[in-house]
Order: sequence, then C-alpha cells, then structure tokens
Amino acid sequence: MPAPLANPPNPWSSTNVEWSGDHLDAPPPLAKLEVHEERAKTILARNDSPDLTFRWSINPYRGCYHGCAYCYARPSHQYWGFGAGTDFDRKLIVKTNAVELFEEALEASSWRGEWIVLSGNTDCYQPLEASYRLTRRLLETALRFRQPLGLITKSSLVRRDVDVLGELARRAQLKVTISAAMPDDEMGRAIEPYASPISKRFEAMRALAEAGVTVGISLAPIIPGINDDAVPRMLERARDHGASFAFMTMLRLSREVLPVFDERLGAALPLRAEKVRAGIRAMRSGEMNDTRFGSRMRGEGERWRLVEQLFRLHVEKLGLDRSEVVVGEPATTFERPRRQLALF
Repeated sequence: MPAPLANPPNPWSSTNVEWSGDHLDAPPPLAKLEVHEERAKTILARNDSPDLTFRWSINPYRGCYHGCAYCYARPSHQYWGFGAGTDFDRKLIVKTNAVELFEEALEASSWRGEWIVLSGNTDCYQPLEASYRLTRRLLETALRFRQPLGLITKSSLVRRDVDVLGELARRAQLKVTISAAMPDDEMGRAIEPYASPISKRFEAMRALAEAGVTVGISLAPIIPGINDDAVPRMLERARDHGASFAFMTMLRLSREVLPVFDERLGAALPLRAEKVRAGIRAMRSGEMNDTRFGSRMRGEGERWRLVEQLFRLHVEKLGLDRSEVVVGEPATTFERPRRQLALF
C-alpha cells in the first residue's frame, strides 16, 4: 500500500499557485487532505475500451483534488481501500517514480512510439503538481525522446509549462485538450468546486495556442439542464482562444458516482436539480446511466440527437473539426536519444 505522509505539501504554498486559478476564494474542503506516496510497478496503462480513442495513458496521481462531482474515475480509488466520495478528492496518491518508469518504458526495445495520453484517469495538473512537478518532468522526458503526446486537463496550471509544451510541439507531436464544459465560472464552481475557473482555463488555452501548441476543447460531460444549451457559445469561445478541435461526451453516472453527483446537485443547485435528473433520464432511456460499451459516452433520444446536431453544425462552421488523438495515428517523431561514446 502507498505510504501516507505525516506532513504533506500544501497545494497552495508553491510559487506556481498563480497558475492554478483563483482557488483561495473557494469554500473550504469538507475533508482533510491526505497525501500518500508510492513506488509504482508500471506507469503505462493500456486502454482496451472501444469508447476511448487512445491506447496508452499515464497517470502520475491517483485521486483528484478538483472534486468534480461527476468524475468517472472515482470507482478506481476503491482498489486502494478508499471510497469514491471525499476519499477520492482528498486521499491522493503520488507515484514518485513515475518519471523513472516512463524513461524505462521509452528505452524498451518493444516500444514503437505510439501516442500516449496524460492523463487517462485523473488530472495530471491537479494542485499537487505545483509541488511535485511530475508532469513537467514527464514532458521533459517525452521531449528528449520526441515522444508523441496527448494531454488533457481542466487546470490552468498547464500554463506554467508553456515553454516545454511549445518545444515539444515543434520537435515532436503534441495535442493539448482543455476540458471546459461548464458555461461559466459560477456553474463550474458548483459542479467542479476546486478545479480552475473556466475563464482561467480559456486563458491557458490562448497561451498554449500562441506558443504553437495544437489545442482543443473537451465539452465533457454534457449535463442536460446545465450545459447542453451552452454548446454553441462554448465552441465559439474556444475558437476565439485558439482551439482547432473539439469533442464532447455525455455524463456517465456509475453506481459509485451517482450518489456523489446527486448530493452535490441537490446542495449546489436545489431549484434546478429535478430538471437535470429528468434531462438525464430523457437521454438515457429513462435511466440515470448506461454501462454498455459504445453507449456510455453518448446519449440517446431526440434531445441528445439535437445536442449532437448542434455540436456538429458549429464544429464545422468554426473549423474545429481537426481530430483529437486517435488510435493508429502515425508516430513519426519518436526517436531514442543517442548516447555519446566516451573518449579516451
């Protein structure tokens, strides 16, 4: 089991806190932060789900401080004996040897330089990254190997690393996706209480685009009654901040996630809660979730079809139809660095 730290780092004490958004005005967390460190056995996770467009991913952190009520990764925390609720938000695990394992994986003769996504499960730029800097060091390692990377985050802390991301975009293959589904800062704070404000995420998007990074927007998840009517203006805002691609997914509420989401919804948006629940059922054939492969990332019914049509229409109109990272894209840049021979 990962070992807990008696005196974990303060996520807000780093000089990089300015990039993490205006968190200091957020309500205090409901549970004490616990940080656990582990020496992981492997760092590359293979994804076999037909719902995902990538095969390989890296997650330097387990659990996520952002506290998003809908997070599909919450059940994964139960593997460590933790809960999917506040444990997932505040009992965080740091893979301290992530960079070492990544370099070993890239040096392996079997590695062919396929795309890797940071992160496929929890956010690689959650506040602890300001202290541990694992994600930055992973990017620096990828740059040495010219390793193709996709990166997805809802944290403006990504702006801290615009230098290495810009260089990686020039020398290798890189696509960064900013997850920004909520229509404004207020709604973001209600549903994603400790993630960067939506406005800060768009500022980070612009900074990345100006550095030459291919950047896009993820409207995930679509939550009927909260953001389904905001699709056009969110896509326009992304285009205006330098985005060149976009995608969206429907809200997923597994057995462990549903009570977390429902409790947050009722507490944060009591007057809207029943409308949202009815909208979800309308897009899920009368249920609150659909676990089937091929269906769990998208909805059903006339209301969902209208959202899809609206999305496709504006993506084409705004020129946001460049694809995100997909399985099978050629990895043309991967190259192991040459070792210089010692001279005698």
